[in-house]
Amino acid sequence: MAEQRILVAVAVDDEGQVSGHAGRAECWQVFDLWPGDAPRLIYTVNLESQSSLHLWHTQAWPERHPLHAVDVAIAASAGDGVIRRLASRDTLMLTTRETDPLTAVRAWRAGTLPEGLPHDEHSCGGEGHQHEDDAF
Repeated sequence: MAEQRILVAVAVDDEGQVSGHAGRAECWQVFDLWPGDAPRLIYTVNLESQSSLHLWHTQAWPERHPLHAVDVAIAASAGDGVIRRLASRDTLMLTTRETDPLTAVRAWRAGTLPEGLPHDEHSCGGEGHQHEDDAF
């Protein structure tokens, strides 16, 4: 999809499938995409629960998150706050119904990534989580 190297992180669940919720994902597989080469899994980011995007994007402080090192992040669903906060650091958050991480990366590269699931606001509730006050 690009003429340059791209890093793509895919949220994965305990079964190794694309995670249903970007904000709650604690494991992200990072794929390296070089023009003309097949995507390669190069590392995995394992976050502590207090470093999940769900909690990170509600904080007032602007510190960098490990996912700012990637160009694209993919999960089954993501809230507007997570999408906006990642975009502010040049990480594009995408959602998909695809369940296999490598297949999702390949589909994104080909421009055929299936549309993601709607974001479930009820699964986002929790202490300190306010969607209406996500701005820096």
